[in-house]
Amino acid sequence: MDMATLKPLIRIPDWRLTTAEILYHMPDHPTVLQSFIWQKLDKAPEFPELARFLDFWRREIEGPLHSVRVASAALTRQAELRFADGELRLH
Repeated sequence: MDMATLKPLIRIPDWRLTTAEILYHMPDHPTVLQSFIWQKLDKAPEFPELARFLDFWRREIEGPLHSVRVASAALTRQAELRFADGELRLH
């Protein structure tokens, strides 16, 4: 049996370091936007932690949301290997 036909038995969830930049309107000055940065480990692509936080924001915080920008990075990646181009010897 070759390696191409083997399938993993366990799939690790795609947990990622997720960062959200939240722009919201100031309660006292609705024309002014304020920025808030939120960061947590979250499961892509559903992002349940971020969704819970945004639901909390809408319920409990007076500043209405303007926009949310999300970025996420995988915590584990395949190893990046490359061959050395030369050899250096010291005596």
